[in-house]
Amino acid sequence: MRVLIVENEIYLAQSIASKLSEIGYECEIAAGIKDALSQLNYDVVLLSTNINGQDFLPVVEAFREKIIILLVSYISQDTVSAPLQAGANDYIHKPFMIEELIRKINHFVEFERLQKENSAYRAYIDHTLRGLEIENINIKDPLPVLVKTNYQKYADAYAFALSDLLQEPFRFYSLSQKGVLGKIKSEDSTQLLYITDYQTLKKSEKQQFLEIIKNKRAIVSTTENIEEEIPFRVMELRSDNKIYDRGDILTIDEYVKYIIINYQHKFPDTTLSKKLGISRKSLWEKRKKYEIFKKK
Repeated sequence: MRVLIVENEIYLAQSIASKLSEIGYECEIAAGIKDALSQLNYDVVLLSTNINGQDFLPVVEAFREKIIILLVSYISQDTVSAPLQAGANDYIHKPFMIEELIRKINHFVEFERLQKENSAYRAYIDHTLRGLEIENINIKDPLPVLVKTNYQKYADAYAFALSDLLQEPFRFYSLSQKGVLGKIKSEDSTQLLYITDYQTLKKSEKQQFLEIIKNKRAIVSTTENIEEEIPFRVMELRSDNKIYDRGDILTIDEYVKYIIINYQHKFPDTTLSKKLGISRKSLWEKRKKYEIFKKK
């Protein structure tokens, strides 16, 4: 992690650099604005707002995508408010304890890491659930709800869609995990939960689980038929696009149907029928049988 210290008080700059170097940061010191702008390959910028009367805002503009902490001698519109509006993250008032500065740096480094991690996870989720449209979601629908589906990703799509509508992240649990019932029981009744693998519970565990979540804001999913009585709302999401999921083994007909639906727009009929080991006539007959219509 590279840190640029823009400070004309050399003793202060060297003291900061020494402390940060001890905990693993790679530091460079710039005594003026021109030097600060000569290289832009830094992760954190510690920027003094009192450098011999020089305009420091160009540094804020140049590093606005990085972490910028202002080192201020006094608080004013010019030294704090304007640079914060321009893209700086925070400020610290001189004189300050180096430990407090380190705490601020670590806070923003961790925050930026979490933002990037969350963005990557979100992109992966969107990619994984692409093409799964869940209709008629109403944030006023009561919770808990048991989602019965033949395709786990449909339940996942519903949970994420509802979470987005509520603007509230959920806490995830799989009922296949050991000791999970105790963890779910300890959750606050206001916490949004997404709980999968209801079908893995034993009969006695199901009754215990249903009692635990009856007053919780939970989305529960199962990929198998429900034999017991559920004391709250049950909804069903079915997909004709069923694929291998949770160890399922498809019938030959299910597999052929899935391949036709998902690959008929990627391959011409000649190639698709060859990959399935059937004739083009058989492919046409199977489309007719499954009521699959190829868009032109």
